[in-house]
Amino acid sequence: MNLQQELERAAAERQLWNDGDRIVAAVSGGPDSMALLHMLSMLMKAGKLSISVAHVNHGFRVEESKREHDIVRDYAAQLGVPFEAITLDMPAYIEETRMNGQAASRERRYAFLYEAAERFGASRIALAHHADDQAETVLMRLLRGTGLTGLAGMVSKRREKNVELIRPMLRMNKSDIVRYCVLHDIPYCIDSSNDKRTYFRNQIRLDILPYLTQFNPQLPGSLQRLADVAGAEDEWMEQQTASLFSQIVTSSEGECAVSCADLRGFHVALQRRLIKLILRYLSTDTENISFEQVETMRLAAAIHAPSTWRMDAGAGVRCVREYDSLRFVQASQQSQEGAADEYSFEVNAALLDMSLVTGWRFQFERIRGIDSRKPASRYEACFDLAQLAYPLALRNRRPGDRIQVLGLNGSKKVQDMFVDEKLAPSERQLYPLLFDAAGRLLWIPGIRRSSHALTAPDTQDVLYIRATRG
Repeated sequence: MNLQQELERAAAERQLWNDGDRIVAAVSGGPDSMALLHMLSMLMKAGKLSISVAHVNHGFRVEESKREHDIVRDYAAQLGVPFEAITLDMPAYIEETRMNGQAASRERRYAFLYEAAERFGASRIALAHHADDQAETVLMRLLRGTGLTGLAGMVSKRREKNVELIRPMLRMNKSDIVRYCVLHDIPYCIDSSNDKRTYFRNQIRLDILPYLTQFNPQLPGSLQRLADVAGAEDEWMEQQTASLFSQIVTSSEGECAVSCADLRGFHVALQRRLIKLILRYLSTDTENISFEQVETMRLAAAIHAPSTWRMDAGAGVRCVREYDSLRFVQASQQSQEGAADEYSFEVNAALLDMSLVTGWRFQFERIRGIDSRKPASRYEACFDLAQLAYPLALRNRRPGDRIQVLGLNGSKKVQDMFVDEKLAPSERQLYPLLFDAAGRLLWIPGIRRSSHALTAPDTQDVLYIRATRG
């Protein structure tokens, strides 16, 4: 099977494109991307695809870069493929931003590719990474420390910025690609920076892989097969994790929560993946969250772990354990919670119904004399109106708040009541308390009422209140 057939077979097997698709080919001028351009142009001539070329001059190697630009431009014209390019001053950009050179170059390069795809109306960007690149990537990640996802290396397709990045040459060897260029008279350039050992990838390719190949002559192929196997298993695990997410994770704006008991019920591999998926759901900047951080969050759900706990997970996300709930909250959402620290709403005698911004709703009803109605739950309460000082107030807890608990001698701190009820710390600052104008705490809805204003057989007017949570 020649490389053209291999390209089409890989595209069909992995569903990299459909007939009639518009594709932007990222072409640097090296043999790999020039061969890719030639193969895609054959499909364009056959009426199967519409393609254009995008070329980036990073501004590092002035003369070489100009020659690469000219070769790509001229060959694209020869093939009848639309061409566009951009020249960047990466040395100046790196000095200005203090970014890592390779990271900065990748950021600017991909930004241009996305823009080119949008202008061309393309649904996909084709990249020329091949099997040797894959072997280098797997070994680099292995040396730095990685999991199954890292061992999968580069994936054949990945959606980003409303386009798919596709790599149709991942199973093609470099030597076969160079022979293809010679066979079809395809011009190409050799990047002199590929021989500089200042780059880790170059050290892998020039020194480490050749050394290790002494012990296994088939090492590059073995690393490529490892990537294939790990990639398939990683994809299956991701599907299982996505299914688990939909089953046990409760999500709202800027927040995800999972029961600690539910999380503990699954295999440790799924626990770790679920936490990482939750973090990706809340943030696009999770690449630097370490294994140790994920493990700390996972172990926070253990039976013997503290029932209340929190940590900065990185990427603008905070992880909080509140009894059986493990919450992941965006920093912006945390700020909003903190902004609502204090509130107080007046309740006058004529008020029948009110809703609080915290999601609670209160219904008030004045009843003449004692009737058969009694509180049916801790979310209902009755008070003797004659013993209440109006206006009443619904507010959240302040330091030192205490309640004269019905049935107990003396008073008890509201904070202690919250702890006894295992009320999540994130809810305590927002939880409504009912006071009268004399400053007496009458009722903690859903938890306990006080001994003030109890009704009796001779009570003339009763205030009946029902609280519901939104």
